[in-house]
Amino acid sequence: MGDWASLGKIFLTLGVILVIIGGLLTFGGKFLNIGRLPGDIFVQKGNFTFSFPIMTSIIISIILTIILNLFLRK
Repeated sequence: MGDWASLGKIFLTLGVILVIIGGLLTFGGKFLNIGRLPGDIFVQKGNFTFSFPIMTSIIISIILTIILNLFLRK
């Protein structure tokens, strides 16, 4: 029975994380300018557009690391 409780906690944690990420993606562009931070690579030449959000990825990684450490610490 303990295995099911652990699985339930994992699903709840993943659900909370997905809600947070969804909120950031939906409303973050208006308030946080996600995807257009200094350090993000954006190249546009003619019909070609390339975007690689390096700083955005680093910041999201740090935030997720903190959240996961808070929830999954034993």
